[in-house]
Amino acid sequence: MSNATPSSQRVPILYIIFLVSVLSTWFWYVSSLPDLNFLARRWAATLTMVFGSFIAGSSPEGSAAISYPIFTLLLDIPPPVARNFSFAIQSIGMTSASLLILGLRVKIDWRYIRYVTLGGIFGLVFGTYYVVPLISPIMAKLFFVSLWLSFGITLWRENRNPNRIVFDEIPNFQTSDQVRLAVFGLVGGIISSIFGTGINIFTFCLVTIYYRLNEKVATPSSVLIMTIETLLGFFLHAQVLGDFSQASFELWLACIPVVVFFAPLGAFVITKLPRQIIARLLYVILFVQFIGAMIVIKPSAGQLLLCVITLGSGLGLFAYIAGLRRSTVA
Repeated sequence: MSNATPSSQRVPILYIIFLVSVLSTWFWYVSSLPDLNFLARRWAATLTMVFGSFIAGSSPEGSAAISYPIFTLLLDIPPPVARNFSFAIQSIGMTSASLLILGLRVKIDWRYIRYVTLGGIFGLVFGTYYVVPLISPIMAKLFFVSLWLSFGITLWRENRNPNRIVFDEIPNFQTSDQVRLAVFGLVGGIISSIFGTGINIFTFCLVTIYYRLNEKVATPSSVLIMTIETLLGFFLHAQVLGDFSQASFELWLACIPVVVFFAPLGAFVITKLPRQIIARLLYVILFVQFIGAMIVIKPSAGQLLLCVITLGSGLGLFAYIAGLRRSTVA
């Protein structure tokens, strides 16, 4: 007789300890402040993070994919403040979701996590110092949403095939796969250095289209990847660069009690959904993200041309990756 405990009956002890620790520390610190009016002033950010943190836990999109455009385009928060806030708040939300995933023993692919993270660390550091100062926030956001929309369209086309075979781990894993995942992690780390998220969805594109990894496995794996990346990003900006502003700190304090619940809630929900539903949720997120950027940014003709070129190039790239025939047996 098997003594294995069903995932629905497992108690995520580490998450519970983290939850109690975070809320106790937050309450103790906030109670010591002489003025709490900033919590009321940041209500829009808190509301945004209800949805952002849930999506971060339930999809390969970090919460910054929601908070960054809303903060910078609707709430008029400077991009550096929004990016640093993203790293800070994800250090709470994504860690909560990851501890719940580990506590419930949700199926993940450790090789995907290991090699992407290795490349992502170098990419994040390099991007922070040498790429971020060169990037226009608006152009970067348009590139971001256009590229991910092209991935969503490609994944939708792939999943229209009723005979599509998916795997619960990367099959026939070889040295070339280690290098490939590390390189994608490197590029993803550079993307994350700009927005506070990106390595998760960028590498998710590779593993679901090329390796045909089950979205139900790839999604929680990407949550763990972004958790490691965001902890490093938070440390870089708060301790090394020292550019973590008072505004970012206030936003962080206002949103901690929300994300510590909603990010793991999203992670829990995906354990109960079939693969096809998770994929459809991702299609909707990517489409709404693109349309929202178009409405808010109101791109010029030149910026629209960038979107078209990025969308077309992305469709070509992902279609090429999807068309590759990788051996799945040793």
